[in-house]
Amino acid sequence: MSALPLAFLAPWMLTALIALPALWLLLRLTPPRPRTVDFPPLRLLLDVVAKRETPARTPWWLLLLRLGLAALLIFALAKPILNPPPAASSGSGPLLLVVDNGWAAASEWDARLAAAEGALQSAGDQGRPVALLATAEPPREIGLGTAEAAIERLRVLSPEPFVADRRQLLPAVEAFLKAHATADAVWISDGLAGGEARAFAEGLRAALGGRPLSVRIDPTGSARALAAAENTPGAMTVKALRAEASGAEPLRVRASDLRGRPLAEVDAAFAVGARDATASFQLPVELRNDIARLELVGAKTAGAVQLLDQRSKRRSIGLVTGATADVAQPLLSPVYYVNRALKPFADVREAQGQGPSQAVEQFVADKLPVILLADVGALTREAQDALTRWVRGGGVLIRFAGPRLAAAPQDELSPVRLRQGGRILGGALAWETPQPLSSYAADSPFAPLVPPKDVTVTRQVLAEPDADLPDRVWATLGDGTPLVTAVKQDRGLSVLFHVTADTRWSNLPLSGAFVDMLRRIVDLAGSNPPPAKPEGAAAGQPAAGEAAQAPAPRAQTLPPTRTLDGFGAFRSPPATAKPVSVDGRAAATRDNPPGFYGPVDAGIAVNLLPPDAALARLDLSGLDAGVAPVVAVEPTPVAPWLFTAAALLAILDSLVVFLLAGGLALIGRTPRGAAKAGAAVVLLAACGLALAAGPALAQTAAERPPAATKKQPIDERFALEATLSTRLAYVATGDRDVDRVSKAGLEGLTQTLAERTALEPGTPMAVDPAKDELSFFPLIYWPVTDRAAQLSPETLARVDAYMKQGGTILFDTRDALTAGTGGPQNEALRRLLDGLDVPALEKAPKEHVLTKAFYLLDDFPGRYSGSPLWVEALPPADEGEDRPARAGDGVSPVLISSADFAGAWAVGADGMPLFPTSSDERQREMAYRVGINIVMYTLTGNYKADQVHVPALLERLGQ
Repeated sequence: MSALPLAFLAPWMLTALIALPALWLLLRLTPPRPRTVDFPPLRLLLDVVAKRETPARTPWWLLLLRLGLAALLIFALAKPILNPPPAASSGSGPLLLVVDNGWAAASEWDARLAAAEGALQSAGDQGRPVALLATAEPPREIGLGTAEAAIERLRVLSPEPFVADRRQLLPAVEAFLKAHATADAVWISDGLAGGEARAFAEGLRAALGGRPLSVRIDPTGSARALAAAENTPGAMTVKALRAEASGAEPLRVRASDLRGRPLAEVDAAFAVGARDATASFQLPVELRNDIARLELVGAKTAGAVQLLDQRSKRRSIGLVTGATADVAQPLLSPVYYVNRALKPFADVREAQGQGPSQAVEQFVADKLPVILLADVGALTREAQDALTRWVRGGGVLIRFAGPRLAAAPQDELSPVRLRQGGRILGGALAWETPQPLSSYAADSPFAPLVPPKDVTVTRQVLAEPDADLPDRVWATLGDGTPLVTAVKQDRGLSVLFHVTADTRWSNLPLSGAFVDMLRRIVDLAGSNPPPAKPEGAAAGQPAAGEAAQAPAPRAQTLPPTRTLDGFGAFRSPPATAKPVSVDGRAAATRDNPPGFYGPVDAGIAVNLLPPDAALARLDLSGLDAGVAPVVAVEPTPVAPWLFTAAALLAILDSLVVFLLAGGLALIGRTPRGAAKAGAAVVLLAACGLALAAGPALAQTAAERPPAATKKQPIDERFALEATLSTRLAYVATGDRDVDRVSKAGLEGLTQTLAERTALEPGTPMAVDPAKDELSFFPLIYWPVTDRAAQLSPETLARVDAYMKQGGTILFDTRDALTAGTGGPQNEALRRLLDGLDVPALEKAPKEHVLTKAFYLLDDFPGRYSGSPLWVEALPPADEGEDRPARAGDGVSPVLISSADFAGAWAVGADGMPLFPTSSDERQREMAYRVGINIVMYTLTGNYKADQVHVPALLERLGQ
């Protein structure tokens, strides 16, 4: 209760101030100061005065000090607070608190929560019942409750990722306000006009009648959003939105891929008086096609995120025509209309100065996902074979008919068997009138489209009727003959338009349906298909970039896979999320929150705002409502400081009484008295300091995180020794002989590394996985003994964490001579690995980075030769690629061998080898080279992988 930035939680305690005058009267009197007389008995008896003494008056300044002490205690007990939350309203009846929790409220969510909690707390202090209504929740009956219950419910609220329709809440609000005639309302608004905010405010005002309505709005208008992301031919663009046309404002937009890895950031700015701005990513088309998420940096809302799916990718399409180019008449080019139709959503590459066969071979070699042939008849055998392998490998071939195709012999890429010649208006097999486009097959990608009524065909290439024809037709004419046919060929797709790509045979290229049909066909292609299999290769294996299954039946809805929460972060789909149509939807709703729907490679993205969205401020002009900003100042209790001040005044009062009572005279009489008095002063001063520091210490203790609990201490001496230089480590097995060999082997390898490389490692160290910190070591050598026991759960967790964080463990069973017989070391290795999250393993292939990390190696011998080195299995290479650069080229967390590397590396104090090898000293030299390669691999694995694959990387970057 206060109009000032100071309020009292227990104001009734201030009534105790009335007692201060009575206290003043009591404090006016004080005992008289004792007299000091000489002790000699005679003098004492003679000078004793037997008269009656009266008390003296208390000094005015001491009286004020004690009254101040009493006043401080009274004020402290009244529980004063600084920056108290504003009162919910001026009424005394029930309070209806309406809180916007749509996407726009997420930008200042903590401030809104603090304002709402303050309003509820204020109403609770007044003993008023409250009702809490969140606008993004489904409509329900509104009931009264206590402020404490409402605060608990408020704290579990979170912003929802859609625009809430507030009008649907009005019936429940009107019923509540009608049932509670003395209730008033407070609305904490997100400040935007979306979601019928003005209509809701008018309805709320009308339902309240003459009762007060308070609206709290963020005056800064902090909501920012993104919309209308478009992958144009030159750049990826996205529009940033704000609600108020204010001054210039900079912003930054970040682009990320599906895994959340940032690809680029660009700066943009709102101009003065502008409510939108455009951010443009000038990136190569390959990088733009990888963008799956655009977001405003620093704006933690779902509206500040734009998700992109396959429909936003720009495929590279090669155009090949069989006609002679006529640069003087571009409108007569067979691919003019196709080029114009494709450019809004694809990068078109036309063959320049090449024949059709050369152009086809070039586009196949460039691994384009889509090739379009406009009236191309015969190809050379080499080009035909290359095109066939490309289609079967995942490419999408689009063909348009024409005179050359009609006269060409049948080939295996045609979806249907074609009749020689063509069907012409007024000729043989002719129509009486041009035929319209009639319908699309229900299982074709054109099914959601509406056939245009103005498209007519005057000539076409006819398909020979057979049993497979009905399953391959995507679009038909009015007489039932096919206009578009398609067939799935292994992983690829071949589509044929039975008319020309220009307007000679139909007016289809002039219609909007032509663009939609081409877009849907191109969407069936991967952005970069793998190279086709050579002839004779097995078919049917799945591959990335594979064309979508067609014309298999298409699902009509797609389930949610990953959705956004109100803050714009990905989460698992909520239980209320429903599947979305395959065509998607323009904006998110409660049933379809923003996110990705369907499979990763063929799903769609639903965004919160439609492409044509605009933000506007809520206009409350002409509405009888009190408008105030959202206040989010944290209340500060003053009572601890008042108690501290009162304690200090009490100490000061005690010192004054001590001095007035003759304390100084007592101090000067004896040294012991002086010492006691000094100790008392020191004690009082210490108490005062402790009291003064009390509130701060309490706050520090309260803010101390619970994480400061018991944590297993790290041996500092061990940590310093392990980290002051790079060291190799070996696992102490408890077998003295094995541990001695391991230590000698790593010492020998360390000496060799120092002699031959720039690395100067320290002396190897023994580790115990059960208690030592393993993360200090890049490589740990683990000799497997036949008595090795299964690791405890705690040790398994430590070892697993070490491998997950980039460490590598070399398990060596040292039994190459008997490994094929299933010796005890193999069983021990199984026990050690049981429970560990070990990745799939394979024998190190010849092209693995380990074979090139420092020396060029063909195998990996140790003390014994012929033992394979097992490493983490890399993802399978695409067909036809010698050695692609893949994410799996990181350092393998596990290496397994039986070659007894430590035995080959071990040297004595004189530097001589301790054990012979199974062959000769050349084998020992190769063992040292293997050890050096392993160490270099563990230290620079990713870098070495990139160097190995520079040709492949350059080839891919040049696409």
